[in-house]
Amino acid sequence: MAQAHPSRPGTVHLVGAGPGDPDLLTLRALRLIERAALIVHDGLVDPAILALAPPHAELICVAKQRSRHSMRQEAINSLLVAEALAGRDVVRLKGGDPFIFGRGGEELEACREAGVPCEIVPGISAAIGGGASAGLPLTHREDASIVSFVAGQCKGLSDQNWAGLAGAGRTLVIYMGLATAQDIAEKLMADGLAPSTPVAVIEKATRPDQRVLRSLLADLGDLVARMAVESPALIVVGEVARRADAMDCLPLGRFRSQGRFNSEGSQNR
Repeated sequence: MAQAHPSRPGTVHLVGAGPGDPDLLTLRALRLIERAALIVHDGLVDPAILALAPPHAELICVAKQRSRHSMRQEAINSLLVAEALAGRDVVRLKGGDPFIFGRGGEELEACREAGVPCEIVPGISAAIGGGASAGLPLTHREDASIVSFVAGQCKGLSDQNWAGLAGAGRTLVIYMGLATAQDIAEKLMADGLAPSTPVAVIEKATRPDQRVLRSLLADLGDLVARMAVESPALIVVGEVARRADAMDCLPLGRFRSQGRFNSEGSQNR
């Protein structure tokens, strides 16, 4: 841990670890991990990526889970600054991309205020990697020309205005939405989105145990519970969801009047 303050601080590298598969790391990220002396990492970073660190590296986990944080964000900021001011280079490793729901902006600001050099190493975001691994194009000439990313639990759903983010010609990608999946579905339907809107859930994207599940918006909450979906997972709402290489999970008979998927992946109406 940090001790004396040298004349020169170390550098904090905010590194995106991508969606999970080590092969999707950038070359810069790989080089930093392989020579790191100190890695401060999130719980979403795949163990196979952490295994790339040298044996002597110190690994500090600052995992966050819903309603249970191993370390508050303010404490993480302080840790990064303290280690850098003690002269250590810090690899701050985050799942996906540091600037997409990764709080990388807050950590960058803390470093700047303390006079600590900070490098940003972008990563493949969970949405981009997850869509690709599921064969799900987030944009498609026939289905969507607009993509929006939202957080399903950031500051509570009641504080978020999603008006116009989903619907015809649009794709909505929801991060951290498992615990509030039923509320998300009800919110979107209350805003006028059809209950028959296709949805896909991408669980553990790009990893060996990835699952892709496909249903309709009205079934979203039940789907997450019925299939025991685990984090990390993404929810994709929109017509592009019907193009995913996925298992159809619509309960028989329940939503026939609203449309259901056939074996070819298109929707019967």
